[in-house]
Amino acid sequence: MPIRQLPDTLIDQIAAGEVVERPASVVKELVENALDAGATRVDVDLEEGGIRLIRVRDDGVGMAADDLALAVSRHATSKIASLEDLEGVLTMGFRGEALPSIASVSRFALSSRDEASAHGARLQVDGGKPAPIAPHPHARGSTIEVRDLFYNVPARRRFLKAERTELGHIEEWLRALALVRPRIDLRISHNGKSLKHYRPLRDGDDALGRIAEALGEEFAKACLALDHAAAGLRLHGWIGLPTTARSSADQQYFFVNGRAVRDRTVAHAVRQAYADVLFHGRHPAFVLFLELDPRRVDVNVHPAKHEVRFRDGRLVHDFVYRTLHEALAGARAGAVASPPQGASTQAGAAGLPSSVTAPAFAGGNTTRAGFAWPPPRQSGLSLGVHERAAAYAGGFGSALHGAGASGMPLPSVSSPPAMPPSGEEGEAPPLGYALAQLHGIFILAQNAHGLVVVDMHAAHERITYERLKAAQEGVGIRVQPLLVPPTLALSEREADAAEEHAQALAALGFEVGRSGPQSVTLRGVPALLDGADPRQLLLDVLTDLREHGDSRKVAERGNELLSTMACHGSVRANRRLTIPEMNALLRDMEATERSAQCNHGRPTWVQLGHAELDRLFMRGR
Repeated sequence: MPIRQLPDTLIDQIAAGEVVERPASVVKELVENALDAGATRVDVDLEEGGIRLIRVRDDGVGMAADDLALAVSRHATSKIASLEDLEGVLTMGFRGEALPSIASVSRFALSSRDEASAHGARLQVDGGKPAPIAPHPHARGSTIEVRDLFYNVPARRRFLKAERTELGHIEEWLRALALVRPRIDLRISHNGKSLKHYRPLRDGDDALGRIAEALGEEFAKACLALDHAAAGLRLHGWIGLPTTARSSADQQYFFVNGRAVRDRTVAHAVRQAYADVLFHGRHPAFVLFLELDPRRVDVNVHPAKHEVRFRDGRLVHDFVYRTLHEALAGARAGAVASPPQGASTQAGAAGLPSSVTAPAFAGGNTTRAGFAWPPPRQSGLSLGVHERAAAYAGGFGSALHGAGASGMPLPSVSSPPAMPPSGEEGEAPPLGYALAQLHGIFILAQNAHGLVVVDMHAAHERITYERLKAAQEGVGIRVQPLLVPPTLALSEREADAAEEHAQALAALGFEVGRSGPQSVTLRGVPALLDGADPRQLLLDVLTDLREHGDSRKVAERGNELLSTMACHGSVRANRRLTIPEMNALLRDMEATERSAQCNHGRPTWVQLGHAELDRLFMRGR
């Protein structure tokens, strides 16, 4: 076929294939235009999941009659005028493709009026063919109607899902919009019935009000607030406690300069930050806002603007990881003793109000001793898993004068504090003082706010695990030389990466040398992971180094081993503890990072306040 110029209608329909995937794509583009026009109220009316009708009304600046035809022409926009504008764009839209693309696959109508016009105007477009502009009564702002989406592209229409499914996609995107624009009055109706009304936040309103409205009270009551800035980056928002992790990633919202995006770099950083506190297969919930100079991020890499590219992805990755990692580390048991009024049991489990970033606990009578790795030998024999964990338990483990979990006598230290003198309960530490043990499983303690219930095995497991990690980190990663170094067959790209990142691999405990175009020789592996599949572990590390410039695979595999050791070395159910031993455990919990949950993400303690206890017994009625 000879080369020829495509007709404008076909060009617009091809562009619609990239921009307009489903009704939710149309809603996204139209509402973003409304926000760019300065709207404070947006009404979205839908019929049949948006397939039959999408109508978006706003109170923005509006358009003059002469601008309507330009608005539905290709690559016409008021948002950028030069390459410099594109590199620093902060508006939601900027391509000038959305309206002509939508108009080419629907029955389209645009009505608008600006402040300077005496009356409004209306433009109708049917399948990309515009009709003459006509006067039309309209308040300041714009209204866009999209009827019979894909009526002239039946192949695309057949790919649309059921009405409920398409409506769900629209609701999900509008939920993300409500999170990032809490001061917008957003009203949604479907088939003539009001579906949702996000009321705008005013000055002085609690920002968590919109969070609770969008994601529910459970997330709002069981999240940590964070706000951290460094290196020209600012990350703020809320992250869900590990104890409220979900079975799917359906409550993960990340915004870059106000734009909702999906980014692999950020997703990897979040997974790493939560790796130590979640079950495998569970997903954290979060609402995070990253702010940076718009010239340091390219938003023009995806037709639907779902993805961005950072100029320094490594810096962004490390910043997000460290910010979340430190916030989670600060979630110590009892860090804030008084949970918010009406908080759920999950929120009480961490003892943290949802609007406060977890602070580090400065009290407690326990100090970390120095540790050596590997643990000392006894009678010429290497310690087993139980003994190795017990050797590093410190604190609470040291206070147990009886036999450890393995029957090995544990060293003794000075006696922990007993209950305070009568009448001084108000000066009790965050987790209070032990009262009794219940069924050999739970510790019951009294603090200034009521009753504290502690799962002693889960709590001691976290304490032991954190101290094992501290011991291992203190000596660094040791290399185990291999008696017979194997030659590993890799792809040429993987072998190149191994040669390029040789120093980084050495810091992680791998001694690797290039032995051929598609092979390397492995002379040493991390001592802690001796026995693991060296080839697969090396490939996993190389993948991380190529994509993110760093890898925590070795640390994660090592932590898995330490977690197992901590579990086996921690105090077991039905182990009878004395009051001093219980108090020693409470003090260690207050001084240990991440002690609000065990290694698997379960809560280690629950606070039952005076009001909750009164309700249980109907006191005051």
